[in-house]
Amino acid sequence: MSITTVSITAHLRDSVALPGGAALVNGFALERRADGSRRALLRHGRELEVYDLDELFAGERAPAAVFPVPRPEWEYGGRSVSPDGSFAVFADQRAVRAVARDGSTLWEHPHDCWGFGGAHPHTGGEREPCPGPEHGSCRISDDGRLVWAHVASASAAQRCREHWVVLDAGDGGELARLPLRSDSSGSHQLSHPDGAHVGLCIGMGQDGVELHWARWDGAELSSWGVNEDLDRILADVHPGHPGFLTVEHGGCDLRLHALDGTVLAHREPEQGEDGDPLCWDHGCGFVDADTVIASTLDSDDDPEHARHWLLDARTLEIRGRIGYPGGPVDSCVHPLGDGTWLTYDDANGTLDRWSAAGG
Repeated sequence: MSITTVSITAHLRDSVALPGGAALVNGFALERRADGSRRALLRHGRELEVYDLDELFAGERAPAAVFPVPRPEWEYGGRSVSPDGSFAVFADQRAVRAVARDGSTLWEHPHDCWGFGGAHPHTGGEREPCPGPEHGSCRISDDGRLVWAHVASASAAQRCREHWVVLDAGDGGELARLPLRSDSSGSHQLSHPDGAHVGLCIGMGQDGVELHWARWDGAELSSWGVNEDLDRILADVHPGHPGFLTVEHGGCDLRLHALDGTVLAHREPEQGEDGDPLCWDHGCGFVDADTVIASTLDSDDDPEHARHWLLDARTLEIRGRIGYPGGPVDSCVHPLGDGTWLTYDDANGTLDRWSAAGG
């Protein structure tokens, strides 16, 4: 494909100094809820600081909540905050833990250690983390009643070392579990806007990606995989779409799927200015119900070329590339679903929120 000549001008809506805010655009530190709330979950040393994104851009610099990290010696693993902000859940190396604001442990769900790729003695003691960055993830449901957790938990009968478990958010009791055949390097989860389904994306390094959807109806766990050649990364969901958006592991294409995995549309990236092929970055998603944003930042070596693109959210046809006032923005992107998207300026430590001019 030849490169499009259409340029779409970006409008800077908000900007705020936020140390560590890069994790909001190139990680999983931004937690969105079905009610439209958006929270930044930023770890600073021994504390998890929680910011309401709207309040932050409105001038409130103090975090809405602060939670002590239960095992600060270990720097990996996902975390999630309850809808009312009263407790946080941490996917630790050896357990899933729910923690109150005062640091007290509300409950703990032990599991096998992620370190070393199997069962082993903890010669350094229970506080000492084991080597390795492998980790799971967790997600509190939008109604605050459930915790979905990806854990290391050996099952000799099923020959599965990993499971996806559904826990009662009140006491940590296990309600259901799904055996997985993955060998995780790390994972992340998204709640579907329908309030019922949850997606789990498991990265396995050079072995690819596993993608699963599941639903717990209070009595039965139903699930299915979307594992086309183990290469689809779960990127985003939006209330205006019944399905979800994925990006190929190597950046070859974007795809829109129905919730059952059926492909509704796909799009390869366009060529660069020099004619070389570009690749989509893993950071992409819904700007709003009609628009998808995607980046070719990592595969375009020329800083003078725009590397963020807007696409039609139904067909994935490319509408144009984004031009920023003042020149190219050298950042990953994270869309907010409300017509805006985030970038982060590493040079001055600011989080910026943009929209298309006139939007």
